[in-house]
Amino acid sequence: MALATKSKIITGNRLHPKDTGSSDVQVALLTERINHLSLHLQKSVKDFASRRGLLSMVSRRRRLLDYLHRTEPKRYRTLLEKLNLRK
Repeated sequence: MALATKSKIITGNRLHPKDTGSSDVQVALLTERINHLSLHLQKSVKDFASRRGLLSMVSRRRRLLDYLHRTEPKRYRTLLEKLNLRK
């Protein structure tokens, strides 16, 4: 992921000016990486190592979203709407 893209995602999802590691930012970055890797796997069907990495990223994002849903449901819903995730 390019540095400009990453900084744009961070500034769009941070909670305060110095925020780089909140759950919102982590989920947004993981979503971008998952979308990019999904496109790669559509072309390279036999790339099983990347598929394994994709599954681990999806499960990490799911755990972060579950945490947000448990602790702050309002932020959880706004993040889902912002990132166009289901649920």
